[in-house]
Amino acid sequence: MPRADGHTRLVGWLKIALPLAALAILSTLFLVARTIDPTDALPYAEVDVEARVREPRMTLPEYAGTTSDGGAITLTAAEARPGEGGDTSATSVLVTLILPDGGTTRLTAAAAMIDAQARQLRLKGGVLAATSTGYRIEAAEMLAELDRSGLRSSGAVRAEGPPGRITAAGMVLTAGPAGSGTYLLVFKTGVKLIYLPGN
Repeated sequence: MPRADGHTRLVGWLKIALPLAALAILSTLFLVARTIDPTDALPYAEVDVEARVREPRMTLPEYAGTTSDGGAITLTAAEARPGEGGDTSATSVLVTLILPDGGTTRLTAAAAMIDAQARQLRLKGGVLAATSTGYRIEAAEMLAELDRSGLRSSGAVRAEGPPGRITAAGMVLTAGPAGSGTYLLVFKTGVKLIYLPGN
């Protein structure tokens, strides 16, 4: 019996001592823990949500499509914003045209406007086009079709290519003679060529 009484007393003391020890440990944790500064904000918590709602936009958008003649067009931009009538504006634009004959043209521009109804992409703000045939063409604006392979400038162009330096009132990249399966880069109106041998 004395051993049973000792055991009972021990269990009784532990029922009191253990909760008290746990309470002491928890109190120590709260006292030692670093206080939280409510003014500390996460870096991404500074987004102006109201501005995003007023002016919806997409960051790093990508567009890819195929043309009716078997070509492909891809577009990436730093930012894009929807406009009226389904139009979309974009900034810092990179466009890649892959023609059905295997030729490629890469274009960079400060801005672009996608006209959904006309199925056209207008590049502006200074456009630089580089073709796989070795031409580098500069223009203020260029227009690309989204439903068929093609490209044209909206004004004067300056270019460098295998024959040398070229200036012209305009240029167009279009399909060659029917059935040829080729695409031609044509400089139009007031064309001037400075021939550079071995260029």
